[in-house]
Amino acid sequence: MIQPPDVSGTTGPDGTPVPVVDVVCLGESMVTFLPRLPGRLADVPSFDRAIGGAESNVACTLARTGHTTRWISRVGTDGFGDHLLAAIADCGVDVTHVRRDPLRPTGVYFRTAGDRATDTHEVAYYRAGSAASAMTADGLDQAALRAGRILHLSGITAALSADCLGLLRELTARRPGRPLLSFDVNYRPGLWRDPAQARVLLDLARGADLVFVGDDEARDAWGLHGPRAISRALPEPQLLVVKQGRAGATVLRRTGEPGGHRNDGTFVPALNVDLVAATGAGDAFAAGFLSAALRGLADRDRLRHGHLWAAAALTVPGDLATPPSRPHADRLAALDDTAWERLHLGPGWTDADVSGRRADEEVPTQ
Repeated sequence: MIQPPDVSGTTGPDGTPVPVVDVVCLGESMVTFLPRLPGRLADVPSFDRAIGGAESNVACTLARTGHTTRWISRVGTDGFGDHLLAAIADCGVDVTHVRRDPLRPTGVYFRTAGDRATDTHEVAYYRAGSAASAMTADGLDQAALRAGRILHLSGITAALSADCLGLLRELTARRPGRPLLSFDVNYRPGLWRDPAQARVLLDLARGADLVFVGDDEARDAWGLHGPRAISRALPEPQLLVVKQGRAGATVLRRTGEPGGHRNDGTFVPALNVDLVAATGAGDAFAAGFLSAALRGLADRDRLRHGHLWAAAALTVPGDLATPPSRPHADRLAALDDTAWERLHLGPGWTDADVSGRRADEEVPTQ
């Protein structure tokens, strides 16, 4: 089990005690507009409003399965900021430490649904100069940041501004008494003007205790390929999770002090799913893994919970999906290897009534 940090006597700026939660997530969230019809952004006549943001996705997904979470960020004093706070709080996330910025807007973005026939996908971001891009270490509630068993960050924040990069450098510095620090590399080429600048993500990852990185991200950002090569470049984190796309994911665990030997890793194949949209799957995977880690589950089961929660996101159109209930996920994670590889999940699978289902039965698509 992951133990909470020593935050006894921690109080906020107003002197109020700050409760310890399972996971604190820091980063930008935006209002998302999803097309009601397929087609190019130029042709879509109307959109549905949703929310999106890597770190708030993790916080919301964890909260929906009973974990206590806190999201920390900055949003504008506009209606979009109001909507974000209400929507994220409605998931059960503590948003009381989000700062409002009267001078900067809340970020928004528009995206098309992936068209499988033409493999087209468009995203238009309107986040330059957003309230979240003005986040600094001095401008956030440090007590609220520290009052979590896990502090979860992502590389997206580092790309928003020089201030945000400075904030990430501050938070990933190794200091006594900090929470377990989880870092999802989340390399987004469109956010980095010079691809060479993305090497900074490697420095930030080296300051974390747990790192999530896609094999494709490591190749594009750092010129590295494969779990062993990535592991050699990141000797400090205790746990390294390398996501290998449709193949699966590998977790490598360090033994001893930072920079010490790592085991050969545990690999778990990904699940077969009927894909609706890939957006948010990486965040759901991280949430599932963190949930299992908080419960002290073995590395194999942590990866399996990550895959299950990712499968929930892959089978819905938006960024956020309702993850499987804990008993449902535990039953599926306990399958033998043959039954696990036989699973085939489709839209609505998290709502399926599996009470009384044998552990070796396949969960059918719907």
